[in-house]
Amino acid sequence: MAMKVVIIDDDTRIINVISNLLSSGFPDIEINATAGDIESGYRAIIEHCPDLLFLDINLPDGTGFDLLQKLETVDFKIIFVTAFEEYALQAIKVSALDYILKPVDAEELYKAVSKGRELINQQEEQLKIKTLIDNFNGKNSLKRLVLHTSECVHFVNVDEIIRCEADSNYTFFYLTGKRKILVSKTIKEYTDLLRHSGFLRVHQSHLINTAFLDKYIKSDGGYLKMKDMSNVPISLNRKQEILKILETLNIG
Repeated sequence: MAMKVVIIDDDTRIINVISNLLSSGFPDIEINATAGDIESGYRAIIEHCPDLLFLDINLPDGTGFDLLQKLETVDFKIIFVTAFEEYALQAIKVSALDYILKPVDAEELYKAVSKGRELINQQEEQLKIKTLIDNFNGKNSLKRLVLHTSECVHFVNVDEIIRCEADSNYTFFYLTGKRKILVSKTIKEYTDLLRHSGFLRVHQSHLINTAFLDKYIKSDGGYLKMKDMSNVPISLNRKQEILKILETLNIG
């Protein structure tokens, strides 16, 4: 999987230097976005979910630290880019991956990126192992899922999944907090994985977490109202079977 990179610097020459060095030295790296200030940088991070962030410390509308404070979580590695060596110790104190000084030296950049790649791979493996252990300790029911998208690897708690919806060979996951994730696997695969974890396939295209069921609406042919206010249809062929299951859950 390619390493996703976002570069935030108000000097376009620095952005170009970093971009060119990355392209020539690391063919598996994707530069997903560049930005020149805090606001556009914040949007780029939220949209692209980078693995690695190159972050200038002095920006027109504040500092790189101001940008980091706007984020709820920092689940990526950071390489600070600065013309002032006095910032180095402060960068390390906020768990920066590394820092490079301007003007950017190719050897320093390659060393920092190589270190970042190693740490990212280790972190992902550690999360996968933790997920495996959590699920193993959960006996038959899953505790967490690893969801791969084109942008990120998500480690999702099963009890945060409200429902799944099929879209051809893809599946949308609707999560608490109005989050939505699209993965390139069929809903059948997740039906099999989640059947012991309180999930019910109520329609060819819909798999629900019964913990988030609110009520069964009898009008309009009958459908389910979820606690996030979404409406989910019920398969006509399995309607009576599903209603019997709902009765055991005191949903009605």
